[in-house]
Amino acid sequence: MTGRYNRVTVETVRLLEEISGRSNVIFDDREKLEAYSHDEVAEKAYHAMPEVVVKPKSAEEIAKIMKLANERLIPVTPRGAGSGLSGGAIPQYGGIVVSLEKMNRILDIDLENLMVTVEPGVVTNHINEVLKDKGLMFAGYPMSLETCFIGGNVAENAGGGKAIKYGVTSRYITGLEVVSPTGEILRLGGKVRKDVTGYDLIHLFTGSEGTLGIFTKITLSLLPLPGARAVLLCLFKSTREAIAVVPKLLRVGRIIPTSIEYMDRLSVVTSCEYLNEELPYRESEAMLLIEIDGKNIEEVERDYETLGDICTRNGAFEVYVADNRTTIDRVWNVRKNIAEAFKVKTAHQSLEDIVIPTASIPDFMEKLEGLQKKYKLPIPCYGHAGDGNLHATPLKPDDWSPEKWEKNIDAILTELYRITAGFGGKISGEHGIGNKRKKYIGINLEPSVISVMKSIKKALDPNEILNPGKIFP
Repeated sequence: MTGRYNRVTVETVRLLEEISGRSNVIFDDREKLEAYSHDEVAEKAYHAMPEVVVKPKSAEEIAKIMKLANERLIPVTPRGAGSGLSGGAIPQYGGIVVSLEKMNRILDIDLENLMVTVEPGVVTNHINEVLKDKGLMFAGYPMSLETCFIGGNVAENAGGGKAIKYGVTSRYITGLEVVSPTGEILRLGGKVRKDVTGYDLIHLFTGSEGTLGIFTKITLSLLPLPGARAVLLCLFKSTREAIAVVPKLLRVGRIIPTSIEYMDRLSVVTSCEYLNEELPYRESEAMLLIEIDGKNIEEVERDYETLGDICTRNGAFEVYVADNRTTIDRVWNVRKNIAEAFKVKTAHQSLEDIVIPTASIPDFMEKLEGLQKKYKLPIPCYGHAGDGNLHATPLKPDDWSPEKWEKNIDAILTELYRITAGFGGKISGEHGIGNKRKKYIGINLEPSVISVMKSIKKALDPNEILNPGKIFP
């Protein structure tokens, strides 16, 4: 515990119980508290135990918790589903974890304005399950939508496999209710699609990783649900051929696919083994998964024939079509389970989240190959090739001890991030900085930019109690 903050006392716990009820406070129970000490980052070095967990049910309760925390100088860490990959929901300095799991209601579906208002603890996939029968969807699509909470998506400005066509979470946020670090309840935006009334605070809070406020209500704009979809699985004999075709799909095909996902051979093989799945990867060093959606199957067929032809003329030696729910899910499951498959393979890995201009991906991949050879370790790569967001994932070789891994991983990541920056890229495209990448943020951001960000943080959170230890080293 840093000297800046005070510890949670029995008296503090009693006051928290008065605010949210005894059944919604966890204290002095290590087994239950441990579940709130980590997110999906595997390395235990990034984990930290909370002193107490509170599960509020309203903005008013959260406001009281924040005011109490300010009075007593106790750090507060907001938490959604804990599915993040940056350590953003980890209580770095102990203190209070505010878990939003009980704020899980869909409050309003406005069919006239095509808007939905939800609480932050709603599972993202549940929103679309409810909207499906109404012919609508929330198009901000993170890959973990079956488990993540919408509040966490907003906190990280989550993206995913459909960002090339539909964009990321922030595109769809029109209104927010936020509890500030000092306990004020702020109501921003609403059900309007244009708003330049003062500073754009919605987009300031979105992606701020829980360091500037705690979301309590979120209003999202909706889109019509596509009538048909299909997936192409395109096999290439080299990574350069696979990656080089991506800009041609957009420029020559003049079609914006729903997704263009890249998978290298190691990623596909590892995921297939994990799922006990068979895909025709034997001859392939790289694959593209291209999804197309549209109003009807005729439109979709026309588009995938165009895109498939471009792939074939540019190095794809095989193109498979999945055009029904079963085959589409089968192909996507391989892509969605790559991270989990590598997690089973080794606990010593670093799932990264770099993003670079799409035209630079082929040259970047050559540099990545050089990095693997230099350190003699595998760095499988997969991700959202359509928007340049790649999950390069250094893995501990079998002949490395954990100590050797710990000794070398910092240098590996530093070099990876510098290569990324050299192409005009960034160290995180969708997972966030959290506590995992904060020491590297200076590779991307100049000191003057970091200073502005710190000034904003200090203005909103003068006691620096909301999610401290994140983003900035």
